[in-house]
Amino acid sequence: MKKLLILGVAFLLSAVAVQAQRYAIVDTRYILDKLPEYKEAQEALNKTSEIWQAEIDSKQQALNKLYKDYEAEKVMLSPELLKKREDEIFNREKEVRELQRQRFGFEGDLFKKRQELVKPIQDKVYAAIQKIAVARMYDFILDRSEGITVIFADPKLDKSEDVLRELGVK
Repeated sequence: MKKLLILGVAFLLSAVAVQAQRYAIVDTRYILDKLPEYKEAQEALNKTSEIWQAEIDSKQQALNKLYKDYEAEKVMLSPELLKKREDEIFNREKEVRELQRQRFGFEGDLFKKRQELVKPIQDKVYAAIQKIAVARMYDFILDRSEGITVIFADPKLDKSEDVLRELGVK
């Protein structure tokens, strides 16, 4: 009987503790899309990416031409010239792959540029979220844009507009 009473009290205390938690939901993708400086950063990244892609495409076209010329002249070349041309093609292919990796690979130039342009804006949004969470005494805030699945959320819990107001965006 004593164990049952202790178990019942523990259950009631845990139920009260769960109900006492305050939480909110924000959509950082929505917030970032509303910020003009984020849009500018995204446009700058897109322009830079297009320039780098054009550079890679031109090198790839030059490589393709070199390969077609090699294929056309292959029967007329001496073994030494064949080897020399094959080495040249191999080195150019390697250069193109290296440039592609350098520009668009994991932790490449595009990644670094994104960190440089977007991270300060994200930090600003996270600081505003943290400020709201502390001021309103939320226990936790869920971000529904970054892969956390929320099956149902009461719209009054979405504090994205509050974060935008905190950031001075209408």
